Amino acid sequence: MTVMPAGWIVRRAAALSGAVLALGLATAAPAFAQGAVKSAHGDWQVRCDTPPGAKAEQCALVQNVTAEDRPNVGLSVIVLKTADKKQRILRVLAPLGVLLPSGLGLKIDQTDIGRTPFVRCLPNGCVAEVVMDDKLLEQLKAGTNATFIVFQTPEEGIGIPIALKGFGEGFDKLP
Repeated sequence: MTVMPAGWIVRRAAALSGAVLALGLATAAPAFAQGAVKSAHGDWQVRCDTPPGAKAEQCALVQNVTAEDRPNVGLSVIVLKTADKKQRILRVLAPLGVLLPSGLGLKIDQTDIGRTPFVRCLPNGCVAEVVMDDKLLEQLKAGTNATFIVFQTPEEGIGIPIALKGFGEGFDKLP
């Protein structure tokens, strides 16, 4: 797997650190995105919540999945726009126990996008996040399936497929 292009490189977004927690990502179980479901788009949901101390509701496009052959390995994929609407963030919460130095891999359909590092681990899982550039956003909108790859050993990657049906429509509904 290759290193992610510049649009996939992690850029820390301190203002967003509370957004995942505000959206109820409190456990690594498949059903951890909370907040009110505003709309559903294929396998994706737009969920909104007002975090403590926030002036406005924050919304994210969310999908929770587990590996087909390993029900204990699940991911939450969260896509949101920053409060100033200048950046789009793709955040993935992976289970504890992943091999951190190997990062998180991504393939969209048959295209290897590359890897990005994990930025931190919380009690409920490890977080990888990227600022999405236009190219990555268009690949996600046009794609059929994305496969996120977590590693338990340097040689053993576990591919977890995510359906992209409804991604573009859901993303366009984000405030």
